[in-house]
Amino acid sequence: MSSGELRIDRFRFHELKIPFTVAFRHAAAERTETETAWIDAIAADGTVGSGESCPRPYVTGETLATAGEFVARHEADLRRQITSVETLRGWIARHEQEIDAAPAAWCALELSVLDLLGKRAGVPVETLLSMAPLSGTFRYTAVLGDASPAAFQAMAERYWRMGFRDFKVKLSDDTRRDRGKLAAFENWPEGSFRARADANNLWPDAETAVAGLRNLGYPFFAVEEPIAREQYAALSRISEATACPIILDESCVRRGQLRLLDGPSTRWLINVRVSKMGGIIRSLELIDEARARGIGIIVGAQVGETSLLTRAALTAARAAGDALVAQEGAFGTFLLERDVCAPPLMFGAGGVLDTAAHPMLAAPGLGTFAA
Repeated sequence: MSSGELRIDRFRFHELKIPFTVAFRHAAAERTETETAWIDAIAADGTVGSGESCPRPYVTGETLATAGEFVARHEADLRRQITSVETLRGWIARHEQEIDAAPAAWCALELSVLDLLGKRAGVPVETLLSMAPLSGTFRYTAVLGDASPAAFQAMAERYWRMGFRDFKVKLSDDTRRDRGKLAAFENWPEGSFRARADANNLWPDAETAVAGLRNLGYPFFAVEEPIAREQYAALSRISEATACPIILDESCVRRGQLRLLDGPSTRWLINVRVSKMGGIIRSLELIDEARARGIGIIVGAQVGETSLLTRAALTAARAAGDALVAQEGAFGTFLLERDVCAPPLMFGAGGVLDTAAHPMLAAPGLGTFAA
């Protein structure tokens, strides 16, 4: 394809809904299908780049409707201004505050443009962004949603048999129920696995959160979002009282929030989800600053992501390097009735995704997708 200057003819926005194979529940929501914004950037020569995001009211305050409105508001300007990676970066810098308010909407737009630029240049997105090509393996976390203790144990055992040794546990507002769930780990060899908790802003304040975590009586290696978002001083107190690092998800959706964290860097981990961060470029900028501050990175995922966001997250995970603590996502058709590429980009035995088994990772742009 031509590598000349890009001219975007139009953007095509639609909602992508794919049923789940099983309902997924946590303290903030229950889902039975995807709720995804899909955008195609179509060049004047007919080349199509695709982008995806997952707007969530409880994460960034966005919905599919507000994402559509963001696209409609900026489409004409983007078509005039964006002709290269450099002009894309410039647009991001000039519209930082607007993207801060609508990161998921921007994510789908940015990914569609990067995919389009890569396809026209004939190179993968890493080359566009002056990064080394993807290679080697990536190991994913088993995510255990809020279910009855019996269902939780069955799923945990299934993951164990598949070779997973890293687990994320969604907590509920029922301590007895959660203790019953955590009993699933009692018979596994000590030191052979690790588990972290995701509280999804469960407790009203720091003191209640500390008491709740102590009542569970489980040695999580980290806990995600125990109280309402952006209460950094209170989160720091929880970490100090429990000797447990705090994972920031909803409380870190832009790079500037890193300056609000106090205490030692080991007190914090950042969950970098490409959709909520506002695309790959902003994710890479945050990862660079977190690494400079000595803060560890978890590359996360929204429930219901397709292979396109899985692909985008691999770029972020590679950038995290030795600061990468864990990686989430790549569920593909384990969760979705269908995916947007065949074969889907998803983990295999042990939660491992081997880049050598997925030639599409070296394809131009983000790969080939059909929503």
